[in-house]
Amino acid sequence: MGATPAAQVTLPKVRGVLTADRSLADLTWMRVGGPADWLFQPADEDDLADFLAALDPSVPVFVMGVGSNLIVRDGGIRGVVVRLGRGFNAIDASGGVVTAGAAALDAHVARRAAEAGLDLTFLRTIPGTIGGAVRMNAGCYGSYTADVLREIRVILRDGSRAVVPAADLDMRYRQSSLPEGAIIVGAVFDAPAGDPAELATRMTDQLAKRDETQPTKDRTAGSTFRNPAGYSSTGRADDTHELKAWKVIDNAGMRGATRGGALMNPKHSNFLTNAGQATAEDLESLGEEVRKKVYDSSGIRLEWEIMRVGEPAPDAT
Repeated sequence: MGATPAAQVTLPKVRGVLTADRSLADLTWMRVGGPADWLFQPADEDDLADFLAALDPSVPVFVMGVGSNLIVRDGGIRGVVVRLGRGFNAIDASGGVVTAGAAALDAHVARRAAEAGLDLTFLRTIPGTIGGAVRMNAGCYGSYTADVLREIRVILRDGSRAVVPAADLDMRYRQSSLPEGAIIVGAVFDAPAGDPAELATRMTDQLAKRDETQPTKDRTAGSTFRNPAGYSSTGRADDTHELKAWKVIDNAGMRGATRGGALMNPKHSNFLTNAGQATAEDLESLGEEVRKKVYDSSGIRLEWEIMRVGEPAPDAT
């Protein structure tokens, strides 16, 4: 490692796993990216809180889930990457309320809720964790996390803990506003009631529709770009998002476009894909080329939905 804050300090002792110079490529769905100076997998909430309280405030901290909506650049991430795991994936669906740890998979939460007669079926096809669903206000089929979220539990950068009501998160299309440095560790949902059998059937149908229309077997990170705002009859932009990103990508002639090992998937052109031995630079550069082509052809500026983090490789152009 180079001279980075994490390399220059003694990190706190932990009960979980703390690994130096850990490659992150195998922890992301795209299978690209350089190393983290340190990867911390806390044993539980107390372990995470104690670590943050004792960690030098100058050391950057980045939180990742299962890497389903993430490109880590080839130069890696400076500082400490926190990855929540088994100690943060509990799910409880009793008493008409669903409580889930931040590392619980969206699909698992949807299934557990349905078994209890609670409708979180929109989460079933979202490839991520509850922490990511809150952070990005994930949604599909016209439902969003904001519609059912009551509150979240967070651990702040100084190790202190807080409960944040959903109303304080300013949740909007693919975005939310968390307290500075906050790490989501759990969430509580007020899910509407439903018949377990009907909810199960609905989720089966959703999965079939997803597999028919999306490249679920390929190395992607889900939707690459947010759907652009639609346009009203006066020509002014609104926030309906009825105009789809794949449509403007197709109109710009970028379905199937390639760069190195990166591909705009022919099955669904809003899925940036590692079709071979792509680098993070291949993927991000192709995405930027798509954005330019779409703007040149339609005047629409696509916004990334996939997070891109870290530093480029030292020899990147």
